[in-house]
Amino acid sequence: MSDPCSPDLIALAHRLADASGPVISSYFRQPLHVDDKADASPVTAADREAEQAIRSILADARPDDGIIGEEFGDTNIDAEFVWVIDPIDGTKSFITGRPIFGTLIALVQNGVPVLGVIDQPVNGERWTGAAGHETRFNGAVVQVRDCPALASAVVGTTAADLFDTDQAKRWQAIAATAKHAVYGGDCYTYAQLASGFVDVVFEAGLQTYDYAALAPVIESAGGVVTDWQGNPLTLSSDGTILACGDHRTHAEILALIDG
Repeated sequence: MSDPCSPDLIALAHRLADASGPVISSYFRQPLHVDDKADASPVTAADREAEQAIRSILADARPDDGIIGEEFGDTNIDAEFVWVIDPIDGTKSFITGRPIFGTLIALVQNGVPVLGVIDQPVNGERWTGAAGHETRFNGAVVQVRDCPALASAVVGTTAADLFDTDQAKRWQAIAATAKHAVYGGDCYTYAQLASGFVDVVFEAGLQTYDYAALAPVIESAGGVVTDWQGNPLTLSSDGTILACGDHRTHAEILALIDG
């Protein structure tokens, strides 16, 4: 990330989160019909209505920008600025009444994420990171913590059974070396990394809307986020994610999984 993200764009990202949050909260822990998408992942009216609320604002405020959304597809994705939306990242947690899901809102400029929001509307928690700005949690600056080696790290992944056989071996090598391993949380675990409570998140199979918001939040808090080859995340990344609070641990894990 090079040029600072403008305050107006950051304010708009907050406005988008403000619009989607009440929609999601109104459905939380309420009787709710759950549909299964083609990939067998769940989706609800809360997902759809939250994304519609965000898209409505963008259509008025930034009509020339592109949009990538989980529920309603892609629009004008060759634009310089593209908004990437996951209305509920962690729908399984949402439908089971667990408040560890989040709304992900990202702004990508020329293929590179420059602004990210992780919003947990039920808990009233919001992390915002942007190029040229420090990451903030509910307005207060947060930072990753020092973790010089994997042996002292708390590492996390959403679910080990989401890995294929080769990927699972890499995760097992990381988890066996780490101090503690935690599971579940989807985007919420990345938010905890930015706030200095988790040291590593290791995942595969993520879609663009799953990861685009994560990089600015963690990087602006002093961390590093790449794919498993050490490449910065872009719209064309392969969905493997290695997020670390400490660059030393990141380098150690890259060497471990490469070996």
